[in-house]
Amino acid sequence: MHGTRLANKMILEADVLVAVGTRFQDRSTGTLDDFCPDAKIIQIDIDAAEIGKNVGVEVPIVADAKPTLRLIRQQLVHRIKKKENNLWINRIKEVKEKFLSEMDLGKGDLTAPKLLKELRKLLPENAIIATEVGQNQMWAALHFQTIKPRTFISSGGLGTMGFGFPAAIGAKVACPSCPVVDIAGDGSFRMTEQELGTSVTEDIPVIVIVLNNSMLGMVAQWQRLFYKGRYAAVKLGSVPDFAKLAQAYGAEGIRIGSLNEFADAVKKALKTEVTTVIDVPISPEDDVFPMVPPGKGLKDSCWGC
Repeated sequence: MHGTRLANKMILEADVLVAVGTRFQDRSTGTLDDFCPDAKIIQIDIDAAEIGKNVGVEVPIVADAKPTLRLIRQQLVHRIKKKENNLWINRIKEVKEKFLSEMDLGKGDLTAPKLLKELRKLLPENAIIATEVGQNQMWAALHFQTIKPRTFISSGGLGTMGFGFPAAIGAKVACPSCPVVDIAGDGSFRMTEQELGTSVTEDIPVIVIVLNNSMLGMVAQWQRLFYKGRYAAVKLGSVPDFAKLAQAYGAEGIRIGSLNEFADAVKKALKTEVTTVIDVPISPEDDVFPMVPPGKGLKDSCWGC
């Protein structure tokens, strides 16, 4: 639903799709009638019940993904043409460059895409990112470039609000030498903000960046786009003051007002030996794009519906 324009377009042009450990639910396929109409599908899953459950497949493989992919690679590596002469790779580059040139990062200093791209510049490659659930999660997936494996932790499937902060604490326990950052929305952070007590008491310093639009942002986006802006139960107001809340727990709390202040706050947080909450006010009207509207196919993915 919020996949990149590049992925949504190229999957429709592919003639073979290899699906590894995916259940083909509607959030990733859109309407099934329009999903990969010309592609043969190879589905790899350790659970036989998932094979062909939602989408018909030509090649079902019930197996552990890791050794299976190694065997497939061994069979393919000598058949693939040199990268610079590969028509498919060149096509992907062409579309990617076109879409990047058209990308809109929003107006003003403090937009989620700009903040996340700035954050990537400030963090080392081995920094671990956890996310909450909602707009913050989708923005992070779209605009924060993950460089190292196992450094992006997010709640898929059931989409559990409040997941990110405890996940960040757990990641910091597992990897104490790595910076760990929770990308949060104000709605999700309210769910488990009390774990500030755990992080301070147990000396587990992480960074929480609250993209604060004073709304349950994803629900508000749907109400704005599909229900003519008739908001119900999504406006959270300006309470609590997240910076003061953090300080009350003995953590650091910073509220920023510009991209430069954001950069300074992150740099300070990386050197601080206690959890830091950075409260970043963003517009409640900002939406996550691209988006495939409900009931539509991947071909209807739009940048600003």
